[in-house]
Amino acid sequence: MVRGVGQVDLQPSLLTGALILASLWVAGWQIGLFATIGTAVSTVTAVVLQVDRNSIAQGLQGYCGCLTGIALVASLGNHLSTYLLAVCGGFLCTVLTATLGTLTAPFGLTALTAPFCVISGVMVAGASSFSRIWHGGPATAVTSTTQGSTRLSWSILWHAFLDNVSEVFLVSDWKTGLIMLIGLACAGWLVVSFAVVGSLVGILASWALGAPTSLVAEGIYGYNAVLVAVAMGAVYLRPGAWNTAYVLVAGFASTGLTASVTSLFKPFGGHTFTWPFILTTWAFMAAVPALPRFRRAE
Repeated sequence: MVRGVGQVDLQPSLLTGALILASLWVAGWQIGLFATIGTAVSTVTAVVLQVDRNSIAQGLQGYCGCLTGIALVASLGNHLSTYLLAVCGGFLCTVLTATLGTLTAPFGLTALTAPFCVISGVMVAGASSFSRIWHGGPATAVTSTTQGSTRLSWSILWHAFLDNVSEVFLVSDWKTGLIMLIGLACAGWLVVSFAVVGSLVGILASWALGAPTSLVAEGIYGYNAVLVAVAMGAVYLRPGAWNTAYVLVAGFASTGLTASVTSLFKPFGGHTFTWPFILTTWAFMAAVPALPRFRRAE
């Protein structure tokens, strides 16, 4: 189950998963608890439904449930109904992971965090229509189009650098981000290097595009670049100069796409979550077979 937490960052390392889970409890007991519930339910569901054992052992059946649990408590608050939704969401994540895995496999792609985005997005968007679910939930950390200062200070830079890492889990907290970065270092130098590169690209891209520094500092514009960099640079592509350049372009694109997706969802109360990471990674990786300059990892 612990590996399921680490697989949010595409890492099956047991130590990485343990440190990231610990960081979520540091961020707050509710975040830690719902992350644990979501991961556990998704993993147990996979066992009951007899999903491939190696997939379960590697944590590939738990990571979407982990994010779903966090998204629900962050959006709806700590209520009995939220616990029930987290259980339902964890179950549905396992089913949808199988569905999307089947649909994307012919293209050499994986479901990534799309099951989490679909399940959480639907549940949160519809929650306000039901009095037993909606309790005036807390505001969630979603991208805003509000304009503001674009000047970067040292304080903003280092907060943004670490918050970009923690916002992958919908948490804006530099201490959590630091522990997560240590966890990624335990997965290998290549993984943590691309996490660092992704965070820096997210900061540079958001500043270059003129994003408000308050949102840059909270990691709102950079977390998708972190995921893109780790996924493409440390998992899906071979190490190399051309592939690294490709990853940098993808990270920059995901930052711009973060604002675009948010603007698209905003009219009906949708949430950005990790859609920019998913869409960017799918688009860039689907193009690789037609671009001989780039090589997939073996």
